[in-house]
Amino acid sequence: MDNINIYDTIIIGSGPAGMAAAIYAARAELNFCVIEKSYASGGQVLTTYEVDNYPGLPGLSGGELSDNFKKHCDKLGCTFITADITDITPGHIAPNGFFNEIDLSNKGLDSVIDLIFMLTTTEGDAFLTKTIIAATGATHRKAGIEGEDRFAGVGVSYCATCDGAFFRKKDTAVIGGGDVALEDAIFLSRLCNKVYLVHRRDEFRAAKALVSAADKIDNIEFVFDSVAKNITGNSNVEALTIKNGKTFEERTLPVSGVFIAIGIVPETELFRNLVACDEAGYILADESGKTSMPGIFAAGDIRKKPLRQIITAAADGANCVTSVETYLMK
Repeated sequence: MDNINIYDTIIIGSGPAGMAAAIYAARAELNFCVIEKSYASGGQVLTTYEVDNYPGLPGLSGGELSDNFKKHCDKLGCTFITADITDITPGHIAPNGFFNEIDLSNKGLDSVIDLIFMLTTTEGDAFLTKTIIAATGATHRKAGIEGEDRFAGVGVSYCATCDGAFFRKKDTAVIGGGDVALEDAIFLSRLCNKVYLVHRRDEFRAAKALVSAADKIDNIEFVFDSVAKNITGNSNVEALTIKNGKTFEERTLPVSGVFIAIGIVPETELFRNLVACDEAGYILADESGKTSMPGIFAAGDIRKKPLRQIITAAADGANCVTSVETYLMK
């Protein structure tokens, strides 16, 4: 057993939450590593054209900010491993040195003093760790329309509070009909010349208070029964073509920005059988990052919370390391 390398913690994911956790784990002198399935660290930040709301570092591109995070990690000697984790198994090390899985259905945790997690990858490699910081992030649900990928970061955005300021006094469109779409439209109306709110149905799914508030704003135009067909332009977005589902008429909206607000999907598949999640798949964890499973902590966009930004993700990563230290001391 002495020859087995059991990490104090393994950080899964290397977006802002994961890299912030790595920086704090390194400073705490924990035995840890960061496992990331992509070859580049950064997560959603990499697709952000410009970040203007991270304190002290205005005007950086998402790639530049992510690169700064990674350089900080490298300076502290953080270990990054590129691998795709397929399974997480709770268990313990038996006296014979072998890993024994715990039967969670039989409340096996109650009798385990030294809980260990085995992480298995697509390559068949296995890692053992006392704790896990889940920082796998979330992905924006795409509209799947022509031009969406081409103009991502240069006119197509999935976060109005992140990128709205870049479209000041310009015409924009928001696609969606839920709370986020209405909130985005209201937010953008304070900055933009005009905001088209495009929804495929004849009424919004959002809270009535939000709909009422948006309806009172002169520069917001509701466009019902319409679906987005394509986004066009040269180097930047110049227009959004929509089609009415009842009349089948097409209309071209002259906009500089298209905000897609049809939801995001948390990357929590690995953890859903281990920790409590809400109906949308977000992990239920408080500011400390503690989940329903001892030893597993959640940071960043996978955690249920009201605001998902780079700064809140980084804060989550720091909080999780503090929670890990407290857990290990116990």
